[in-house]
Amino acid sequence: MNKDDVHFKEVHATVCVPGSKSLSQRVLVAAALARDNSFISNVLISQDTLYLIDGLRALGAKIASSKEGFFISGTAGKIVNSGKELFLGNNGTALRFLTSLVCLGEGKYILTGEKRLCERPVGALVEALKEMGADILTNNNCPPVEINANGLTGGKITLRDIESSQYVSALLLCAPYMPRGMDLTLQGVVVSTPYIDLTIAVMKDFGAKITQTGKHEYHVTAGEVYQGREYRVEGDASSASYFFLAAVLLRKTIRVIGINRQSKQGDIRLLDVLEELGYKVSAGENWVEVSGNNLAEGDFTFDLNDMPDMVPTLAVLAAFRSGRTVINNVAHLRIKESNRLTALVAELNRTGIIAQEMPEGLVIQGGKMRPAEIKTYNDHRMAMSFAIASLVVRGIEISDKKCVDKSFPSFWGELKKI
Repeated sequence: MNKDDVHFKEVHATVCVPGSKSLSQRVLVAAALARDNSFISNVLISQDTLYLIDGLRALGAKIASSKEGFFISGTAGKIVNSGKELFLGNNGTALRFLTSLVCLGEGKYILTGEKRLCERPVGALVEALKEMGADILTNNNCPPVEINANGLTGGKITLRDIESSQYVSALLLCAPYMPRGMDLTLQGVVVSTPYIDLTIAVMKDFGAKITQTGKHEYHVTAGEVYQGREYRVEGDASSASYFFLAAVLLRKTIRVIGINRQSKQGDIRLLDVLEELGYKVSAGENWVEVSGNNLAEGDFTFDLNDMPDMVPTLAVLAAFRSGRTVINNVAHLRIKESNRLTALVAELNRTGIIAQEMPEGLVIQGGKMRPAEIKTYNDHRMAMSFAIASLVVRGIEISDKKCVDKSFPSFWGELKKI
């Protein structure tokens, strides 16, 4: 009997998470642009990724599913114009990635989605694409996006005070197919930088040549295009966070299978926050365990600029802690699937917790949560975070359970294991 076997006996529950949504979408785009064939396993199958896959198929990638994953025959950068409008649901990542990608093609493309997607900005990305020769129309810098494409020249591009790192990733992913490559400089406020690092890692894995020439400066070499390959998507750190929260609130040890603490996904750093609050974290090559003890008391301030998707998770934890929690530097949450700052304050207040929205984040005073029906605002992360609260507060009900299909369709099944 080895050490891991002994530790496993102490575990109260073991759950599995699907493939990373962030990695799945970046890898699917790279494989669709690549020369030759790829096989991608452990891709997240969810509303978001299915909208992206449909979009990539419409643009010429041949994508066939199997039990083990997806076979993808890439376009070698030659984007097809099917004449079909690309409907992307509420998938902001796909909207921004494909806005850039279709500019490599020729002719008219229209990208749109649900009402909330058409409220999410694309202005900074559109301006950068226009500098490289794209002809683009938007609705007040939001979708629908209409593009008359004729390729992208590349060259020197500067983005200033961006509200989404997805603009950066969208440009970088397409840069190997621009005749002049790209020299991209980010100035002022830069949010969610781990997602940029994730994009760069995927680009290198598929054979692109990209170098970081300064703190926020990137050079992508023209012509060093993606080559098809086999790739396994690692588990989703964002999805794992809800079970880390469960371990804390239930004061149990919960093991999450399919993730690695050394992941490049920025949201894995929620474990550092939990350790700062006094919780025990153990990890192996393909699992992470969190053990909940007494909830740490006192006042804490956390800067979650680099992991904004963890704000709902930490906000629910803060509601149960004795003390004041400040979550700072996350103003960009106002343009997510919902206005998450406003939504979190409204739902925490609904449960009797004192929470206040600030220009750059939230202030939450821990207390006693009372029963309430939680509105989700069609936001998967709102639903999953408050679902964990329902494990310890009888009478917390989630009004729209189906919205988790956006990123984690098996969530409710995994939750039953706890």
